[in-house]
Amino acid sequence: MAVPMLVRPTGSYRERGTKVFRSGNVTQHDLADGQVLHRRVNLYDVEEPLALTREQVREALGGRTAESRIDDAVLVAVELVTNALRHTGSGPARMDLDVYEDTAVLWVHDGDTDAAAVRPSAHGDAPSLELQENGRGLHLVDALATRWLVWPTAGGKAVVVEIGLLAE
Repeated sequence: MAVPMLVRPTGSYRERGTKVFRSGNVTQHDLADGQVLHRRVNLYDVEEPLALTREQVREALGGRTAESRIDDAVLVAVELVTNALRHTGSGPARMDLDVYEDTAVLWVHDGDTDAAAVRPSAHGDAPSLELQENGRGLHLVDALATRWLVWPTAGGKAVVVEIGLLAE
């Protein structure tokens, strides 16, 4: 199934249920006649948002791709949630994950409206060789993602990442 970036599938869906993990509310749906798994993870006021993020990405992608691609997707998701925790006043609000046959699209939402504050680097720019504790996360996202962007929303912004699931 070819998937245009940032387009949610339409049509009927079958709800697979709501699960509660830690203190977050996780809802999972099958969309487009079961061809797409959609998972919404509420991260607002969650005690351990990074643990919940790791758990949910692993569970959603388990059995759908190679373990190395799952590790890459987990790293990207954790980086984006960490950035929302460290660099926004609102923190992460939620994470959405759409899993297609060969692609995952991850959305990390926060309440800050300054989409320009998250700056994608020029593709291929290497981070400074100096040893730094911070500032390399978006370079990792750029290296591991097929593509990514910042999407203004009515309630803030979302960093949206497309990750190929085929083993490289």
